[in-house]
Amino acid sequence: MKGYTVSASAWIAVAQTLGGWSQSASAATLDGATLSALWSLPFAGVLLSIAIFPLIAPAFWHHHFGKIAAAWSLVFLVPFALTFGVNVAFGKLIHALLDEYIPFIVLLTALYTVAGGICVRGNLHGTPRLNTAILALGTLLASVMGTTGAAMLLIRPLLRANDNRQHVVHVVVFFIFLVANVGGSLSPLGDPPLFLGFLEGIRFFWTTQHLALPMLFVSVVLLTGFYALDSYYFHRREEARSPFLDPTPEGAPRGIDGKINFVLLAAVIALVLMSGLWRPQVTFDVFGTQVALQNAVRDVALIGVTLLSLALTPRAARAGNDFNWAPIEEVAKLFAGIFVTIAPVITMLRAGEAGAFAGLVHLVNDSAGQPRDIMYFWATGLLSSFLDNAPTYLVFFNLAGGDAQTLMTSGATTLAAISAGAVFMGAITYIGNAPNFMVKAIAQSRGVRMPSFFAYLGWSGAVLLPLFAVTGWLFF
Repeated sequence: MKGYTVSASAWIAVAQTLGGWSQSASAATLDGATLSALWSLPFAGVLLSIAIFPLIAPAFWHHHFGKIAAAWSLVFLVPFALTFGVNVAFGKLIHALLDEYIPFIVLLTALYTVAGGICVRGNLHGTPRLNTAILALGTLLASVMGTTGAAMLLIRPLLRANDNRQHVVHVVVFFIFLVANVGGSLSPLGDPPLFLGFLEGIRFFWTTQHLALPMLFVSVVLLTGFYALDSYYFHRREEARSPFLDPTPEGAPRGIDGKINFVLLAAVIALVLMSGLWRPQVTFDVFGTQVALQNAVRDVALIGVTLLSLALTPRAARAGNDFNWAPIEEVAKLFAGIFVTIAPVITMLRAGEAGAFAGLVHLVNDSAGQPRDIMYFWATGLLSSFLDNAPTYLVFFNLAGGDAQTLMTSGATTLAAISAGAVFMGAITYIGNAPNFMVKAIAQSRGVRMPSFFAYLGWSGAVLLPLFAVTGWLFF
């Protein structure tokens, strides 16, 4: 009984401590106008590390990227706690994890796992018509199953279809442009920035309505340009080889393994819709962060869907896809550092002209304080290219006011410009969007000599920047 009494007393003390900490974290507020721009350096450090380390020290980065992201998080959290108190720092950490990072990574993992369990069997022949059809299909699927899901589903069949061709780089590059980026612009399922907007209160079908025309314009231009380029390589460069030169054996029956994952994919879509439509007005206070019941139910159920996919998918399906956890592990570790270190940046941006980033406010707003939509499009887009599009979307969402109801109505064109910039221009570099990394890695593992960071930048500069200039002029 004595041991039980001590244990009970300890639990009561812990509960009281945590309750007091929660109240302190909730009560602790921080005025973004009082923060120096120096607090954004850890965030910049994470993003610069992602851009530079793979170029100058690829082996070191491959083995230690998680430690580097954690180190930058500590560079922010420790001084922040010493300056403003442990309660404030702890509250910022919990808010970043529960309100943004965990929903983001749970959805991404579910889509990655479910799509990785669908294996398309059989040999296809990569003609310009077939390649364009696959890219068009992936562009359409990206808004339904996410850019990650669509890219993981189709990149391997596309590579297999073109494994008898000498020039394949352009196929993968345009795949990244369309399937891993532009195609995800029509729903919160499509691309991480739009899902973050959904978490902030943007209606599920708002982006479908407001980005349909820009997305259609960009997609048609890119698909037309790809067909012309692929036809040139296929016909004039004599790449239409005889079937016996195809390294993929003929005769294997065409089909799809892991069909149960289509049901699970529908469950993912239903769960995301549910969390946007069901509003029970029930919240839980977790150390000062308000967690809505519908979001908690969604995330727990998505974890269940992920586990079901792992349990129900035939081993042959994942083996056929060479499925492994390395790509999603990299994204999970790096984005943990990003979401933690971006917290003070968001706080400063919410302060508007009173904050440290008043110059950025003046760049995207005119002298009367009204938004300049074309500047929001380019500023969001270009920063998305180098800083990853999900946190960049959050930055400009907050810079535009951060109120979902206002942005969906009177600020609709501004929100559309931010959304289009973040999604479209994530294609400009490998680091602009998480699936870009994944597609590049898979293509290289299949023997495709993918362009270096700067060579890929040459591709996107020649193809995408002129197209986006016209897109901005037409729509924003």
